[in-house]
Amino acid sequence: MKRTSTFLIDPLFLRRWSPRAMSGVALTRAELLPLLEAARWAPSGGNGQPWRFAYALGGTPHFDRFLAALMPGNREWCLRAGALVLLSAKVVRDDGKAAPSAAFDAGAAWMGLALQGTLSGLVVHAMGGFDREAARAAAALPAGLEPQVMIAVGHPGRVEELPEKLREREVPSDRLPLEALVVEGRFD
Repeated sequence: MKRTSTFLIDPLFLRRWSPRAMSGVALTRAELLPLLEAARWAPSGGNGQPWRFAYALGGTPHFDRFLAALMPGNREWCLRAGALVLLSAKVVRDDGKAAPSAAFDAGAAWMGLALQGTLSGLVVHAMGGFDREAARAAAALPAGLEPQVMIAVGHPGRVEELPEKLREREVPSDRLPLEALVVEGRFD
């Protein structure tokens, strides 16, 4: 499927999607850290920067713990990821007050990571299908951090190496038309 936009935007936004086919080659820190650096520069309310990342490179005991926190359907294809990243949001500020935009801000950081991954020629796929308590334990998250998504990162792989039931889904998805998502003024 060729993705097209209604209005002129940078092609990077159309190239970014969430494949599952990965090579199984572990990422190095030198390959992963630029993605986290891009995420670091995301905007945030009051410059609070509430996102926190814990990562596990393929082939390490950390990776096995992160992988075990995934739901079985995600675990079966993430076996070939080069790294797994847990994105959490700091939902309580240092002054003890709630940080109501923490998840929103963490989402902005995710987009930075995803776009840099695309620019780097890597596969980047965020998932909500994981056990949050298992992920919390795997990363030893301190109080006040809430797991948001688990992210698989890797070198592109062959679709034929995915479980058969996932092969037909390995295409970029389209988006709802802009008019289905946006109104001027009020929704009524």
